[in-house]
Amino acid sequence: MQTIDLTQVGLRETNKTLHAQSGDTNQTAWEIVNPRGSHAIACGLDAPIEVIVKGSTGYYCGGMNQQATVNIHGSAGPGTGENIMSGKIVIEGDASQYLGATGHGGLIVVKGNASSRCGISMKGVNIVVQGNIGHMSAFMGQSGNLVVCGDAGDALGDSCYEARFFVRGSVKSLGADCEKKEMREEHLVLLQGLLDEAGIDADPSEFTRYGSARTLYNFDVDNAGAY
Repeated sequence: MQTIDLTQVGLRETNKTLHAQSGDTNQTAWEIVNPRGSHAIACGLDAPIEVIVKGSTGYYCGGMNQQATVNIHGSAGPGTGENIMSGKIVIEGDASQYLGATGHGGLIVVKGNASSRCGISMKGVNIVVQGNIGHMSAFMGQSGNLVVCGDAGDALGDSCYEARFFVRGSVKSLGADCEKKEMREEHLVLLQGLLDEAGIDADPSEFTRYGSARTLYNFDVDNAGAY
């Protein structure tokens, strides 16, 4: 494993080194120590490497991620995983606001709680939160899945499109055009797969599914795959 001390190397050189890794690199395991809440750690990665950040991070850690696995051994600041395209981000602590905003793909796992606007404008990302999430989560969620093992705050899924939300606990309130949905066998299978991938032991039958009532936009179910 390659170890980088952020206080010695600096953020620019750290990210430059990680960006230089390619798909055929044999240096696949990296550890960043002394992050001290720095912003934009491990942003824009595009190689199948694993980066372990030993401590808490600031804004936008793991943003624009492709292929890489980023494991944060602490809590994460606002915008973590923003615009993630693929790969995986695991946060061992809590996550601040707008986690995974505009994410197009990949998986984000939060072992603690997530704050407001979790998954805002999600476009295909899967987010699994072991604890609770804050208000206005998945606002304008277009596609992807948000799984919450705890409770959800006000206005869940406000103005959402075709994203799916699975909540095991209570929902303080639903946003405009978001409603409770039937939990069919296909959704139980999907949810079990997401929980397994996130490494969380929970019973899918204990969750409630929510999604769009489809009254705020022109929707044709035949075109669902385009959203």
